[in-house]
This record gives sequence, structure tokens and C-alpha cells, in this order.
Amino acid sequence: MKEDFLHHVWQHKKFAVTQLQTTTGESIQILNSGQYLQQTGPDFFNAQLIIGNQKWAGNIEIHLKSSDWYLHNHEKDTNYDSVILHVVWEYDIPIFRKNNTEVPTLELKKYVELTDLHKYQSLTTQKAWIYCENDISKVNDFILRNWQERLYFERLERKATEIKQLLQVSNNDWEAILFCLLAKNFGLNTNGILFQNMAKSIPFSVIRKESFAIENLEALFFGQANMLEANFQDNYTNKLQQDYNYLIKKYKITKNVFDKVEFFKHRPDNFPTIRLAQLAALYFKEHNLFSKIISFNVISELYDLFKVEVSNYWETHYNFDKTSVLKKKKMTNSFIDLILINTILPIRFAYEQSIQKQSSTEIIELIEAIQPEKNIIVDRFATIGIIAENAFQTQSLLQLKKEYCDHKKCLQCAIGIHLLKN
Repeated sequence: MKEDFLHHVWQHKKFAVTQLQTTTGESIQILNSGQYLQQTGPDFFNAQLIIGNQKWAGNIEIHLKSSDWYLHNHEKDTNYDSVILHVVWEYDIPIFRKNNTEVPTLELKKYVELTDLHKYQSLTTQKAWIYCENDISKVNDFILRNWQERLYFERLERKATEIKQLLQVSNNDWEAILFCLLAKNFGLNTNGILFQNMAKSIPFSVIRKESFAIENLEALFFGQANMLEANFQDNYTNKLQQDYNYLIKKYKITKNVFDKVEFFKHRPDNFPTIRLAQLAALYFKEHNLFSKIISFNVISELYDLFKVEVSNYWETHYNFDKTSVLKKKKMTNSFIDLILINTILPIRFAYEQSIQKQSSTEIIELIEAIQPEKNIIVDRFATIGIIAENAFQTQSLLQLKKEYCDHKKCLQCAIGIHLLKN
């Protein structure tokens, strides 16, 4: 058993509330069980109880055993001076305050129904993948939909926090932040951080000035990503090297040394060369990109925005110096979906938060218009009866798995609580 089960029992009053007594025989009446804040200090704040004939207001601390009070050194912590009731599963020793008065203790195991305990034990018994895998498909649609909304906005809030941190070091330049986030997205998992660092190393004012010449953008991107270091044979690559050396001197850009870009395990259309060429083509085609992505109304407008073609050189190349069969190499809808999910919607959400605009409904409508992601977590949920029909649902499932299931937070999860109640 874990303490979170006792937190659940106390918070939802899953015990015989009319029969409660302290370990010394005084009656307990719960007027307010307190606020479950999950922060440093006692577990429940601002509770109101009647113990014996005395009304108390203060905090509740919960442990598996009463002796855990001393194990956690609460007797030395002033945050616990205001505890009016110590709630435990098993009472093994009395607990005393600094003035030697005993802290009233409630031993819960006398009052909890065995069926509730068995439900908890059944839920938290190790399964093949997640604890609720045998029962999650039985959760009704209303509970699931509400929880999915909460999960998705938790995910958005985390991404918005990262965006706000970037804004603090970029003088609130939303265009610059968008560029860095897009670069990370274009690098995928293997080259994302390298591409983002490349983007950070180029002042966005330079991108604005040079965006009218795609060759200059390619020179900056490939050069700052350390991809122009070799001795090349073809004229275009040699020109990129010359342009890069000229541009970094002109703008006094520091030449950073990053890890080498990763080609291994990528299909040719996902090669870092092609993705950087597409990023350069995007900023060559679209100026003031940020203002466009926050003003669109339907998702199709964004697909049109990102339908860019690489420069002539990259139509016949995947690598420098090596020609290949002619191909336009446009961004696919599936790749644009990743950009929308991981960059465009989060930055739009963060921006609308910054101007205090409520946009929850619009955000959900937009992400529901995007196809579901394909990955091992989404596939595994499908095998246990939770089939995602759009990106809103896949993003919610990823948040559920990574932030709740993986950390065994069943009793902080609406699905886990619902299954225990039923």
C-alpha cells in the first residue's frame, strides 16, 4: 500500500465517517477534510474537525504508520506544528508535539471497507503495460473526454512554460522563438537540439535581412550546423562555403562547434540536409511567419503555408557532392502535422495566454482536425481498447502514459479514481 491511497480515502471520505474515533477514544466529526495541495508540508490544509467536544481548524498529515512521523522528522519541522489530526493506516506508537501533548490520531484501517481496499489492490497490481489496462476501455466517454481535455492542456501548459522561458532571453521576439522551435522540429528527435542551437546562434535580425536570398539562408544554416567543413567538388557547395564565411564576418556571428548531424536510420527525405533546405525554403517563401500562424482560422491554411519546395540544387541531391534522381522534396502532410502539433499550436496557445485571450475551444477544434499520430504508445493503447481518431486524442494519451501511468499516479488520474469508485 502507498500513502496516495490513504490520501484518496481521506479526500473522498471512503470510510465510515459517522463512527470515527481517535486512538484514545474521542469522537471525530469532519466538517471540512481540507485542501489537498500536494506540496511541501502537511498533506491537507485548512481542515475543520470536531474532536471530542472541541472544534479545531488546522492541517491533516497522513502516513502508513504513526511512527513515520518521526521517521520523516516532522517533530523538528515547524510546518507540522499546526497538524490537528494524524491519519494513519496502522497505529504503532503515539505522536507528541513539542509541548508534550499528544497529536490526535485516526487509525483508518478500522473504518475502510475491504471492497475499497481490494479495488485499490486490483488496480495497482502489476500488469503487462499499465495498471488499468484491463478496465480502461470500460470508462464512459464523458469521463474520458473531460480527462483528455485536461491532459492535453497540461501538455500545452508545459510547452507554453518553455516558450515563455525562451522569450525572456530573446526580448519577447515571437518571430525569433518561432524560428528556434521550428528548427528543433525540423531536426526531429535525432538532430532537434543541434538544429535548435544552430537557430539560436544566428540573430533573427540576420534571418530577416537575408530571407530574400535562399542561398544565403542555406549558407547560414548549413554553416552554423558545421555541415560545410569538408572539401567539396561542386560549384554550389563551394559558393555556400564562401557565402557563409562572408556572412559570419559581416554580421559578426560566432562560429559554434556542435556535434555532427545524424544521418543514420533516417530515410533520405528526412536527411538533415533536406530538412535544413526545407527550413531555408520556408523562410525564403514566408516573411512575417509568426503573424500568419496566429491569424489563421482553419487548419488547411497552415498546410498551404508549409507547402514549400527546396531550392534547385536539393531537387537533385540528398547529400553535398552526390547527385540523385530529380525530386521536388515537398514537406509531406504527416511532417506538417508534427510541426502543427509540436510547434504551431503550442506557440499560438502561449501567445494567446500572453494577451489574456481564452482560446481553449478553438485550440481543440484545430488539433481535432489533425490526423492521429503513429507511435508505439498510441498503438499500445489501441490494443487495450482506446483508439485515437485525431491528434487531440493521441496527445492526451501521450500525456497520460508519460505523466501518470509511468509514474503510477493512478489516484491523481480521473480514470483511476473512476475505476475505484465503480
